[in-house]
Amino acid sequence: MGTTIFGCCSISWRCHQRIGLSRTRACSAKVGEREDCVSDGILKRRTALVSGISLISSTVLGFPGDGLGVVKQGLVAGRIPGLSEPDEQGWRTYRRPDGKSGGHGVGWSPIIPYSFSVPPEWEEVPVSIADLGGTEIDLRFANSKQGRLFVIVAPVLRFADNLGDNAKLELIGPPEKVINAFGPEVIGENVEGKVLSMEVAEHSGRTYYQFELEPPHVLIMATAAGNRLYLFNVTANGLQWKRNYKDLKKIANSFRVV
Repeated sequence: MGTTIFGCCSISWRCHQRIGLSRTRACSAKVGEREDCVSDGILKRRTALVSGISLISSTVLGFPGDGLGVVKQGLVAGRIPGLSEPDEQGWRTYRRPDGKSGGHGVGWSPIIPYSFSVPPEWEEVPVSIADLGGTEIDLRFANSKQGRLFVIVAPVLRFADNLGDNAKLELIGPPEKVINAFGPEVIGENVEGKVLSMEVAEHSGRTYYQFELEPPHVLIMATAAGNRLYLFNVTANGLQWKRNYKDLKKIANSFRVV
């Protein structure tokens, strides 16, 4: 999910080892490599994430070369499977598990679950607090041949401090305000001139804003629940978009906050 530097830096610290007399050995490591420095039998490591504005778009959207690994549900320690069994067409429904960790800060209420459907062979991609896309990314899914999706769960306090704990999307603002405020976080740049369509829909009494952006190719479904704004984002490169647009649109339209 980014360039990671493992190892010990001779500028910032040194590894000390005592063998009768005190002896100092400087340790260094190249980018992408790891070197373990042992001092008094204790393994010490340092990890740093290198990021820049040029990496934001590819990291958030997850275009080819982003280095994101796809993992099977339930195979990563601590991950709670959320996928259903496949239906007749092979599609599965993901529902955010009630026991999944998250919350983005002390004092936040539990995240209200959401759900969506994906075609066969779409799998969850690990997300960590060090994700260069930001700590508000709650989930990633991907299929190397069809595209990627990610869910942003952000505090409504970024819009106003009087929305309470049961915010409604229409109170946050019209579609234009929402996409102008959060679109840059999704695509890594200003959305001016990139919004192809904006629609408003209602499902089970909840309002949703639907956006299509190009370039890059992105479908965004936005809604609000509790004290958070939810942004469900489906993206793909040009070839994937052309070949799988119907399925990508179906994925985006399937998003619901439970």
